[in-house]
Amino acid sequence: MLALVLASMTATAGAEERGVSIPHGTVELVSEEQSIQPGKAFLLGLRFRLEPGWHIYWINPGDSGEPPRLEWHLPAGLRAGAIEWPAPRRLPIPPLVDYGYEGEVVLPVRIENSTSQVASGTVALAADMRAIVCREVCIPAKAQLSLSLPVRAERPRESAETVALFNAARKASPKPAPANWRPTVKDLGDSFELRMNTGHPNTEAWFAPLDPLIIENAAPQKSVTTAAGLRLILKKSDQLLKPVSRLRGVLVLPGGAYVIDAPVAAATATQHK
Repeated sequence: MLALVLASMTATAGAEERGVSIPHGTVELVSEEQSIQPGKAFLLGLRFRLEPGWHIYWINPGDSGEPPRLEWHLPAGLRAGAIEWPAPRRLPIPPLVDYGYEGEVVLPVRIENSTSQVASGTVALAADMRAIVCREVCIPAKAQLSLSLPVRAERPRESAETVALFNAARKASPKPAPANWRPTVKDLGDSFELRMNTGHPNTEAWFAPLDPLIIENAAPQKSVTTAAGLRLILKKSDQLLKPVSRLRGVLVLPGGAYVIDAPVAAATATQHK
């Protein structure tokens, strides 16, 4: 396992444009729109900018680490949803493999807004953030984040920078697999076979499981191209001690990432041939 360095940094959002300093990077709250309307939901984002070689984690971190966590402090009438996770990268750190993000990433969060009255002034939004930042070592990070937005009755304004940030986050977000792909999963004993009819051959693919301890993260994923799509062989985790009924996760293809949630069927007598 990676060494865990017992160090952390706490800072407040004194300068939102620069972000709050964390080990080997910065983090800040950003808003897709420059104001909010009463009764209208809006998107905030947790924006990380990390030094080269350092990463944070996806919802399933893989073989080490843990994902960023938020404790929100919002005015009455506002409620934060769960983080909307972009598709992760596969991050080999031999002999381990993690799932996470390097460089710059925005983790969107939808804010439900039940307020119906037009208020004057601004609304203060705040959250306590905890994360793990890793390279060869892992360092705990925490930050107190805040953002103030004006409340206006008219349509919110946008900025070119935030539009680009959230458009990139949407592009990186896994999409539901089309129904005609008909994903199926076979239990082959020591591995799973994920089969997908994408309508054309796929030469590159890999799978990130949503649930931990399902597959051996560091094992090679054997991708077999078929005329209609692909077969992907996933070695089971040595720590998987009971059968699983569904395989859930993200399938990453050269053209994008797709959400997979398919029932697991037992192998037939001819499945291994």
